Amino acid sequence: MGLVTKTQVRAEEVMALKNRPGRHQMCTRTVMDTTDPDITFDEAGVCNWWHEFHQLNERWSNDDREELRESYLCAIKEAGKNRQYDCILGLSGGVDSSYLAFLAREWGLRPLVVHFDNGWNDELAVRNIENVLNRLGFNLHTFVMNWLEFRDLQRSYFLASVLDLDVPADHMIAAQHRIKYILSGNNTATEWLLPRAWYYSKSDLQNLMNIHRRFGNLRLRHLPKLGVWQSAYYRSVRGIEVVEILELVPYRKLKAKQFLEAEMNWSDYGGKHYESVFTRFYQAYILPRRYGIDKRKAHLSNLICNDEISRDQALEELAKPADDPDRVERDKRYVAKKLGWSDDEFEEILSLPPVDHEKYGDDAFQIEMCRRVSRCIKPIGGVVRKVFRV
Repeated sequence: MGLVTKTQVRAEEVMALKNRPGRHQMCTRTVMDTTDPDITFDEAGVCNWWHEFHQLNERWSNDDREELRESYLCAIKEAGKNRQYDCILGLSGGVDSSYLAFLAREWGLRPLVVHFDNGWNDELAVRNIENVLNRLGFNLHTFVMNWLEFRDLQRSYFLASVLDLDVPADHMIAAQHRIKYILSGNNTATEWLLPRAWYYSKSDLQNLMNIHRRFGNLRLRHLPKLGVWQSAYYRSVRGIEVVEILELVPYRKLKAKQFLEAEMNWSDYGGKHYESVFTRFYQAYILPRRYGIDKRKAHLSNLICNDEISRDQALEELAKPADDPDRVERDKRYVAKKLGWSDDEFEEILSLPPVDHEKYGDDAFQIEMCRRVSRCIKPIGGVVRKVFRV
């Protein structure tokens, strides 16, 4: 019977449209294609992603963005008066968060710089973080996860045979230190484009707990959890706000890379999110092999839409392997060993039929209940914060 039962339900193939003869189509402006099952094209063969990106960018003028940015900066500094820090800034060592750290220094902010260590950092990520912080003079607070529990959670996701194996890492980041503002490196320019069929909701704690209850062996005593109710508490009671401030600057990823390399001794990883060994292996091996998903299509298309690269440059990049084949094999052996499986056991797990996340339940009920409760809590949230000073 192997490591799991054979009663698992086969998921609908994410790449179904691609596999239908004669149905494959690629956008004439980007490199997105029908491996995204929800993609649509106009009469000129231009996909919905191209049109939606430009519609989003037309919402605000540059003056509007600058005005809103200055408003946020004033609010952040005011909220941080007489405190050691005025905001939280997560630093992974990647280009977006590293450049955001530089901007925070330029703006005169005093961030609590945090790094989430789940045991999968690439050595280059560690060096980038050190170099950036040495240049900027910020202190670093590293949150190290309980490895035995985190490994048990990741093993559960593999055994559940679901698509989004990166969900556990994203779930573990929670707000602390009574700081109101969290600076986020999320931005439309580099990472807005991502098909819904290529990932699963990062905030579905119900799905996470159900998967772990079914396939895990350890109790999750030490890992923080962030779901619907926790998020609502932080927003409505604690008044914490996530500010995607890179949206409010003329951000260009390639120029940011050049700046970081020249001024902060920063080094490129060769792929988006490749600062994590696990994510690198997941994107370069698991997604293409099991689901026919090449996330580079989304990342490169985003840069095309942002006028940073041409479509021909993107096609040239896609013609190359997602990662060095030798490194992929090394990563595969490393991931298997670190998760406690032999090479043969890992191969067996990777060959299991995919299962939809929804087969293990979701947080739809909690979301609806939270909406109803939030209508009552929101008017008194400010009073609660004043009374309890949270």
